[in-house]
Amino acid sequence: MAGQQFQYDDSGNTFFYFLTSFVGLIVIPATYYLWPRDQNAEQLRLKSLRRVHGRCLWYRLRLMKSQQSVVPTLKKAALLLGWALFIFLAYKVSTLDREYQEYNPWEVLNLDQSASVAEIKKQFRVLSLKFHPDKGGDEAMFMRITKAYKALTDEDARQIWENYGNPDGPGATRFGIALPGWIVDQKNSMLVLLVYGLAFMVILPVVVGTWWYRSIRYSGDQILINTTQLFMHFMYKTPNMNMKRLGMVLTAAFEFDPRSNKEAIIRPTDNVEVPQLIRELGSIINVKKKEPPFCYPYSLKARVLLLAQLARMDVSEDLEEDQRFVVRKCPALLQEMINVGCQLTMMANSRGGFHAPRLVSIENCMKLSQMSVQGLQEAKSPLLQLPHFEEEHLRYCISKKYKVRTLQDLVSLKDSDRRNMLRFLGEEKYDEVMGVLSSLPHITMETKLQVLDDEDSSNITAGSIVTVTVTLTRKKMCEVFEKEQVAPALPEDAAAAAQADAGKNKVKGWQNKSKVTKKAAKAKKKKLTKKKPLPQQQAKGDKPKQANGNVAGNDVAVKEEDEEASDKGSESDEGEGNKDTPSEREEESDKQSDAEMDQMGGDDEQEWKALQQSIQRRERALLETKSKVTHPVYSLYFPEEKQEWWWLYITDRRDQTLVSMPYHVCTLRDTEEVSVAPAETQTNKSTSCPHQRDLSPLCLGCVLHLPLFLLQQP
Repeated sequence: MAGQQFQYDDSGNTFFYFLTSFVGLIVIPATYYLWPRDQNAEQLRLKSLRRVHGRCLWYRLRLMKSQQSVVPTLKKAALLLGWALFIFLAYKVSTLDREYQEYNPWEVLNLDQSASVAEIKKQFRVLSLKFHPDKGGDEAMFMRITKAYKALTDEDARQIWENYGNPDGPGATRFGIALPGWIVDQKNSMLVLLVYGLAFMVILPVVVGTWWYRSIRYSGDQILINTTQLFMHFMYKTPNMNMKRLGMVLTAAFEFDPRSNKEAIIRPTDNVEVPQLIRELGSIINVKKKEPPFCYPYSLKARVLLLAQLARMDVSEDLEEDQRFVVRKCPALLQEMINVGCQLTMMANSRGGFHAPRLVSIENCMKLSQMSVQGLQEAKSPLLQLPHFEEEHLRYCISKKYKVRTLQDLVSLKDSDRRNMLRFLGEEKYDEVMGVLSSLPHITMETKLQVLDDEDSSNITAGSIVTVTVTLTRKKMCEVFEKEQVAPALPEDAAAAAQADAGKNKVKGWQNKSKVTKKAAKAKKKKLTKKKPLPQQQAKGDKPKQANGNVAGNDVAVKEEDEEASDKGSESDEGEGNKDTPSEREEESDKQSDAEMDQMGGDDEQEWKALQQSIQRRERALLETKSKVTHPVYSLYFPEEKQEWWWLYITDRRDQTLVSMPYHVCTLRDTEEVSVAPAETQTNKSTSCPHQRDLSPLCLGCVLHLPLFLLQQP
């Protein structure tokens, strides 16, 4: 009767199969994920960025790191060693003898399957004389050839062999365990048990526990939970937080405490170098503040290093390393602070009972993030972001002749005026400045307001849930240069009129459109307040003329429209006069009603298709994973490569509150469509938009988008 047999691999052959599979499962994925990427591609990328970002701190550190790093070489060596072991094991397995083979009596007797019975008997006699035990032959081999001879000549044995694959009939099922026999040997039992207990009862629980207790200390954005609670406490305590207080709260984060973060270091030289920096910085440090944790040594050191970064002060080599660590952490910590402010705002709106953080507190977080990236104080000129600009050079820019105070003002100058103003720069430095200026982004924003649950999605009423869809388009500033410099040719009279209008209202692409519309509305209102002559008086008197003596186009257009209207009216009267019979009128009305119904049905189908397309687009956006690598930020003093990210939100400037939570746009390369969180329109007049009052409260002229690299003046 067939049974089951379990046996260990005494020879070690099966264990090689297991070991080869185990090594292959490790080496193949590790090669895909850990093999260093093409260094030439990274070098080419850095080479393409050299013209603009060559003076940035992160660029110089990246070049130095790529030259000195041995990690790629070690990774390659470890992976090649793993592949060598895998190939050796595969070769070892390929050379092993197969223990379990299909029984073939023809191979045992060294005969072809076409051999006759006489040939089988003849071969058996030859082999039996050779391997017979009485004549000094191999007994095991003699038994094999005897068994093979019976399988080929005996009808019963042959039938059993054909049915079960063996002349002996069905045998026991054998299972091999891919472990060598010495592991279960009684002599080695204590050693094996010790290794097993150490691996699965000590090492594995310690590793898993360490990972778990470390992971629960951090939030999803890799910020310590204690830091988030600290930010929530102080933002609740101080809803209106100025920049000085914000810096103190930021540097009190537990990321800078050596007891909570091993990357933070307290050096013995801090007792000498930090007090020296405090004396140089002066009263802005606020050393006398005894409120914990602002008075703790780690918080004071981080605050000193951050303020020294904003003041662009030179520090020692040890403190420079700590300063880079502090500055590198600031953008992520400030983003967490913005998230905390949004959570408190939502809690205040839903529950009430306490004051939400003011809008100025959240915007100060955004400004401080920009300041830390650019290494500039709040009151400093944004022109200092450019290379080769120093404090003494600003007097050329803010003179009465040019009045250049921002980067936008510098862009709006003519080439000749700009070169004359920057005459303190040589040709190479001037070209570098223009290269940086041309690489800065120019963002255009298109907005769309919809009430998705309403039949008429464009009709916004009080109490409706409005979805704001914003389309952001990024272009380089050099493209704006080209559009402004290349203007279409105009006739002489039109050019003179356009030049006169441009002198009054000069609008650039980067200026706020709300200001332009405001000026246009005021000018239109002034024109409407002027006393107009009656139509009869205009008809009797002379027609108004322009400066060149031609008749004013507006009056002519009005007159032509009146004549066309009168002609249409006469035609309609004639048509109605011909339709005298009631039957004709009923048929015409039925046709009109059918046409209206068809038109309404077509409009509904179009709206339904548009709604389905928008839903599908949002589902794809939720499922699609976009890279957060957009465009590198030009930052002279930031220690690592920073990508262009943006904040998008709607505010109520009168009440200094948020209408929608800030949306962090991290994937804007060329064009990005963002749906701001739906907001309920209010009937209170204080929330109405000061720019475009016809759009009700949710006017996107109030949307504020602050780039992380473009420092706005407060």
